[in-house]
Amino acid sequence: MNQKIIQITAGRGPAECCWVVAQVLKYFLDELKQKGLSYNVIQRIKGSENGTVQSATVRVEGNEVDKFLISWIGTVQWIGASTFRKYHKRKNWFIGIYEIDLLHLKEIEEKDITYQTMRSTGPGGQNVNKVNSAVRAIYLRTGTSVVVMDSRSQHQNRKIAIRRIKEKMLEIQLEQLKKSLTDQWENHWSVQRGNPIKVFKRDRF
Repeated sequence: MNQKIIQITAGRGPAECCWVVAQVLKYFLDELKQKGLSYNVIQRIKGSENGTVQSATVRVEGNEVDKFLISWIGTVQWIGASTFRKYHKRKNWFIGIYEIDLLHLKEIEEKDITYQTMRSTGPGGQNVNKVNSAVRAIYLRTGTSVVVMDSRSQHQNRKIAIRRIKEKMLEIQLEQLKKSLTDQWENHWSVQRGNPIKVFKRDRF
């Protein structure tokens, strides 16, 4: 399954651009749902006004992610009169949608996972408890571990343990990514006007 980290940002734009980020984020997430793609908003930085968002970072997963993002990655233009500055003449507001490099998210290799077997202690009757069907998986690089006793089959529990170790490590790495995004301002300063990938037109905000 493909995975992407997407950032929607107002750059150095004013409150109106932050308002547009909040609105476009809703459209973006709604379309993800319609396409059957899973997502998780891993960071949302509030703007200076109520209901505005300076930037949002979203993890997107699914087999059709690349195809979906073709129509979203780039500059988005919103045409509408500002409600923050009643007599402001500007009606064109621009925000950026970017893909964040995932190279620093390490792939978890099975050769770095070791296993221990033990007797299951949960429900399942004495047939379960007589054999070492439970599995503890340990990721050697960090010492992160999980215990699985879902199945009477040690082989099945081992497969589940591999998946859960990978999921747990991904959560840890994404949390680290979330913290580092606070200091990643490159995308915030590079919103380009012109040649927008999408245009939204509303009479007023």
